[in-house]
Amino acid sequence: MTKTAAIIGGGVIGGGWAARFLLNGWNINIFDPDPDAKRKIDAVLTNARYALPMLYDVALPAEGKLTFCDTISDAVTTADWVQESVPERLPLKRKVFQTIQEHCPPGAIIGSSTSGFKPSQLQGCASRPEQIMVTHPFNPVYLLPLIELVPTAKNPPELVAQASEILTSLGMHPLHVRAEIDAHIADRFLEAVWREALWLIKDDIATTEEIDNAIRYGFGLRWAQMGLFETYRIAGGEAGMRHFIEQFGPCLDWPWTKLMDVPDLTDELIDKIASQSDAQSGMHTIRELERQRDENLVGILRALKARDAGAGALLKNHETTLAPAPATGCTTRPLITQNRTVPIDWTDYNGHMNESRYGQVFSDAADNIMVRIGADQAYINAGSSFFTVEIDIKFLMECHAGQSFRVHSRITEAAGKKVRIFHEMLSTDGEVLASGDQLLLHVSLQTRRTSPMPADMVAKASALMGDN
Repeated sequence: MTKTAAIIGGGVIGGGWAARFLLNGWNINIFDPDPDAKRKIDAVLTNARYALPMLYDVALPAEGKLTFCDTISDAVTTADWVQESVPERLPLKRKVFQTIQEHCPPGAIIGSSTSGFKPSQLQGCASRPEQIMVTHPFNPVYLLPLIELVPTAKNPPELVAQASEILTSLGMHPLHVRAEIDAHIADRFLEAVWREALWLIKDDIATTEEIDNAIRYGFGLRWAQMGLFETYRIAGGEAGMRHFIEQFGPCLDWPWTKLMDVPDLTDELIDKIASQSDAQSGMHTIRELERQRDENLVGILRALKARDAGAGALLKNHETTLAPAPATGCTTRPLITQNRTVPIDWTDYNGHMNESRYGQVFSDAADNIMVRIGADQAYINAGSSFFTVEIDIKFLMECHAGQSFRVHSRITEAAGKKVRIFHEMLSTDGEVLASGDQLLLHVSLQTRRTSPMPADMVAKASALMGDN
């Protein structure tokens, strides 16, 4: 049964939450008193619908239903999960929680997107404090997987576990913060870097662009895959972390930083930061910068997925929950052997899908067929497989990043050592984008030479022959 999430507060974070839930098949109820909320959320959803499907090599679930509600009570009455994302003012949040709890089911999880307040502060005036916990995301919520999950002793362990399971099912990584602390974990790091950056600008040591370059061309790339401590473990060489601390630990006593202080945000400093920021990226609109950010994140996350590293490993695991179970036969036509979206890293300098990627699409489609006829991983491990010896690809229409497609395949020949498959790559409107006529030969992996297919495999392949 489709579950329902209520999003209270439809700003950048609330809109990102709505997208993450909606694109993973949940129904969404949104309340935001801003008369412009629908337009803003539609803009976030447009970005999410473009970017999130590109992360995966399978199709996302069908979207849930999106409803804009006139009151908080309308939004939360049937909610399984309520996500509060209103401005960071404690009296406002407490008032919102009181209204939520007057109308939501007692068993619903109530998460707060707060970046600074402790959950015990949020629970202060609640009628059912055990429902409320911190679930702090990072922008864009629909792409970045980290969620700081911060409960208190008043939250039943089974409810915390349920929240963690739900977040995981959305492709996110719930980081269980076991002790309450101001700003949780991640924002404390960001605060430290932000403080030092403000001093570097105030003292005319660096500009906003130079500071950003130091991050994106240097340690930011390492942190994306290994974080802080694993990066420094490598820096310690063969002796590891102990050697790193022995070598660089004394530096902590040196007056390098001003982390315990912060410059006054005077009008002069604010003007300096704003003017440098405008010079750095003011030629782009916010929407253009968001699209650039999302495409870059997709490329980075997909690269990490290919290496099963960092957030890519999380993405890869989530993808296995979205993929349909491997088919061992077919009772319907056509055979749908691929159903996914063109990712940004498949496109070339012309802005469309590179021709080499069509070969990958049809190769992946053929792998689907191989599983159906019994040539699965166990069969390969036993010493036999299929090699493609010829494929004739016709490129009929352009494909662009974010475009959804499916592949229809049919076996046209199956005898002796040969299997021939004809593939059609179609748009969601049914237009044929490309076709591939593929010839595969059965081989022994011991001799690396062709060998006859087993009789039962020929029978399964023959059963899949026919027209779409």
